[in-house]
Amino acid sequence: MAAVRFTPSVETPAADEAETISGLIDAMKTISATTFKDEAKAIRAVHAKSHALLDGELTVLGGLPPELGQGLFAEPGTYKAAIRISTSPGDLMDDHVSTPRGIAIKVHDVRGEQLSGSATDSTQDFLLVEGPTFSAATPKDFLGTVKLLASTTDKAEGLKRAFSATARGIEKLLEAVGSKSGTLVALGGHKLTHPLGETFYSQVPVRYGDYIAKIACVPVGALAELKDQDVASDHQNFLRDAIGVAFNTGGGEWEIRVQLCTDLEKMPIEDASIEWPEDASPYVTVARLRAAAQPSWSIDQVHAIDDGLAFSPWHGLTAHQPLGGVMRARKTVYEELQGERSTRSGCPFSEGARHAAG
Repeated sequence: MAAVRFTPSVETPAADEAETISGLIDAMKTISATTFKDEAKAIRAVHAKSHALLDGELTVLGGLPPELGQGLFAEPGTYKAAIRISTSPGDLMDDHVSTPRGIAIKVHDVRGEQLSGSATDSTQDFLLVEGPTFSAATPKDFLGTVKLLASTTDKAEGLKRAFSATARGIEKLLEAVGSKSGTLVALGGHKLTHPLGETFYSQVPVRYGDYIAKIACVPVGALAELKDQDVASDHQNFLRDAIGVAFNTGGGEWEIRVQLCTDLEKMPIEDASIEWPEDASPYVTVARLRAAAQPSWSIDQVHAIDDGLAFSPWHGLTAHQPLGGVMRARKTVYEELQGERSTRSGCPFSEGARHAAG
């Protein structure tokens, strides 16, 4: 089946979307204000805790068919990239409170027209999280989730750790009978497995040049062998240690894969909770992301990547414009929160190329 061509008409904003976005900003600011009070430091309102900060390279493959050779991937080449691996909550919790993991990739020195708001930059960000679908269908549904997260920020960590252990047990039973609870996973029911074995997804669609797509980052080689590998420790930052061991002994590689939209009914733009069927359109490799052996956590990298960079799906090329209600909400929310974080930290973010590496 042929890939659906992008036109602005594929998006249909809800009538009350601006009101919902305002509510999201308020809830997110509640989280960031609470954590700023607790940590005496401006941290992200989501994905606050990083577990790895890496210098890498993104290599676009040659010989791609025209429908896959779009935007950043139109021509073969290699770009410097900064990589951040994190977990989803907005507070800095013990790793035993096990929640979904994400990877943020900032590709440097890209060429082409940039999206509004990043027009002076030359970067392309990809923000990817475990699981092929977003936890909420629409911005309004997402607001309900964020309000719940805001209400549990700054609650007793010991209780969260105990709840997480219980939630993991319930989730294990659900999966044994072929079910799964996204809410349980988000609140601490994620398995205590190695982050480097996870596959990460954009979950929501983006423009892909003339077409529409979802993006995935899939571990290969030595990293693929870490899939579902249990990892645990007696201290609160054991995920950071586990990643450190892997990158002390060797580098790691992921494939960047693209799933083109071929049917707007089966692959909707405005419902982020629906998984696009791979039998209708499989994920296809368009690039490789590599990080050489290196310290995966250092003070220099904390300053350069964790504190010095802001990641957003709206940092990038017009050819990869984020699509759908959840993505539209992210634009305003991220701009507000990143501005607040920069003000509180007293340091503007940099998009440039130590920036080639961070």
